[in-house]
Amino acid sequence: MRRYFRALMLCAVFAVFSGLFVYRKLFDSDGRNGAKRIFIPQRVPGARRGAADKTGPQSPHWYNRYIMRQRGQVESGGGSIQSSLEPPMHLAVVACGERLEETVTMIKSAVLLSIKRLCLHIFAEDQLHASFMEALESWPGFVRSRFNYTVYSISFPSENAAEWKKLFKPCASQRLFLPMILKHVDSLVYVDSDILFLQPVDRLWALLSRFNSSQLAAMAPEHEEPRIAWYSRFARHPFYGRTGINSGVMLMNMTRMRNMFFKNDMTSAGLRWEELLMPLLQKYKLNITWGDQDLLNIIFHHNPGSLLEFPCQWNYRPDHCIYGSNCASAEEDGIYILHGNRGVYHDRKQPAFRAVYEAIRKYSFGADPLISLLAPLEEELLKTTHTYCGKSHVLFTKRLAHSLEIINKKVPHGR
Repeated sequence: MRRYFRALMLCAVFAVFSGLFVYRKLFDSDGRNGAKRIFIPQRVPGARRGAADKTGPQSPHWYNRYIMRQRGQVESGGGSIQSSLEPPMHLAVVACGERLEETVTMIKSAVLLSIKRLCLHIFAEDQLHASFMEALESWPGFVRSRFNYTVYSISFPSENAAEWKKLFKPCASQRLFLPMILKHVDSLVYVDSDILFLQPVDRLWALLSRFNSSQLAAMAPEHEEPRIAWYSRFARHPFYGRTGINSGVMLMNMTRMRNMFFKNDMTSAGLRWEELLMPLLQKYKLNITWGDQDLLNIIFHHNPGSLLEFPCQWNYRPDHCIYGSNCASAEEDGIYILHGNRGVYHDRKQPAFRAVYEAIRKYSFGADPLISLLAPLEEELLKTTHTYCGKSHVLFTKRLAHSLEIINKKVPHGR
């Protein structure tokens, strides 16, 4: 009888230890699998779950952000502890209509060349959200570890949403409301979708440290020569400086923008940014041509001390070479940021601009950029020398070649 009792006790002990062993193996296996990606939209007070209303939420807090998809630090998969702790650079873009490929190519140029981690804020029409996520998630893991992103629905103040959305181009005026929407962001680089970075975003981001105590934004002039500049010849409203400013590349200290009282020609009292925009539109809407860019020109005409003007090489457009080179800073040191406005990436009017766009669009992450990007680009640019911009083709690759040589030493190939 005792033998049976001892056998029973041994079996019970064995069963307990076997259970503990199996449980530990399952726990360890789950732990090694790491954090899993989640696709649950974050909710904020006053925001509705689901697709954002086309005219903006019917709420006084319309600017509460709706997050369609966010990649957090937990998904970085391979980023170093040091890079994850270092504050990222914030880059924002707005995309509506047929701008998906162009915007993804802009983002590719930024991610390819940048040194510090990027935090992307992508404002897009709802039907583009899934396509943006699919495109960005398709990039290799060692690339995705260098940025995170959030896709937002387009949102304007509900009482004037239709008027804001049709101003100049669909959704272009969304940039005016970024200080109110991204209240948690201190500083930001905003770029149009037709921008291409030819050197690291870090260099532009570093200009924030050059702001004096009054400056809260930085942009390039619209033109270099007042005699042929658009604003000095045709504008029917106040504009900044001698030739106006171009808002395709805009560096913003949004904390200062939210806190400042702006001088204006509507009242003797200063107005905050969110108080200024609608009265300004109502006063000048019949006199403006370039929409939100014109409004920015009016604002900084009355507040010139708040703007840092950076050279044209930071916002190089066809105007700088179409009738001969007129951007001295680019002549000296090359083009830093290419701005393919007027659709020049997609037609044959300016083949030098199109060649740069196509080279970056076709480049595959992991390939040697000097061989797979720079070499074919230089070959294509030699075919554009029959145009004025093509005659300055060396300017298009001078900074890009330098940037690619640096990243080529750091980025793994053949993955």
